[in-house]
Amino acid sequence: MITIRNLYKSFPMGGQTLTVLKGVTLQIQRGELIAVVGASGAGKSTLLHIIGALDRPTKGTVNFDGQDMFQLSEGAQAEFRNRRIGFVFQFHHLLPEFTALENTCMPALIQRRQRADIEPEAVTLLEEVGLGSRLHHKPGELSGGEQQRVAVARALLQKPDLVLADEPTGNLDSHTGDALFAMMQRLNKTRGTTFVIVTHNDKLSAHADRIIRMQDGQIVSAG
Repeated sequence: MITIRNLYKSFPMGGQTLTVLKGVTLQIQRGELIAVVGASGAGKSTLLHIIGALDRPTKGTVNFDGQDMFQLSEGAQAEFRNRRIGFVFQFHHLLPEFTALENTCMPALIQRRQRADIEPEAVTLLEEVGLGSRLHHKPGELSGGEQQRVAVARALLQKPDLVLADEPTGNLDSHTGDALFAMMQRLNKTRGTTFVIVTHNDKLSAHADRIIRMQDGQIVSAG
């Protein structure tokens, strides 16, 4: 599904160059649930952002079903991200003035799809993540775990091939975090959606199909 070859990413810093990724090569198969682990500064989030075309590599390629992501125009990349990749971050980034249902619908509304066409799927997703009774609650009326569940539903609305999650349980207590991870596992199996999850939680990563360990900008194990 995704082939990453010889990926480098450098940033200018104080007149010098900081290299965060150093020759990362990786294949991600359709339907996998992968955990990416490593110490802070290992390059995990940078790798995730490049896979999702939120940032460009300094060198190397990311091929998605044979398409080199960085040969696309910026507009085509944005279209690709919206339709084929879902994102879940440590902070849910819900819009506070909108309900759970409206937040879930947002990616499709940006595509100018008709609300009447997308609301049934959004309702189904929110029911699937256990929020069927909270459709019309705004983020301020939801717990942290519920807000992250809305973020997961939003990420899945466009039926993406891939969901990228960066520390999605980082701001949750252990019980709520365990429940959220179990929910993502279930969605991975029932929907066949590929998940790549950056996490510091060894307990959660142990339940992934595969663990990618990073150290100093390189992959040290991928089994």
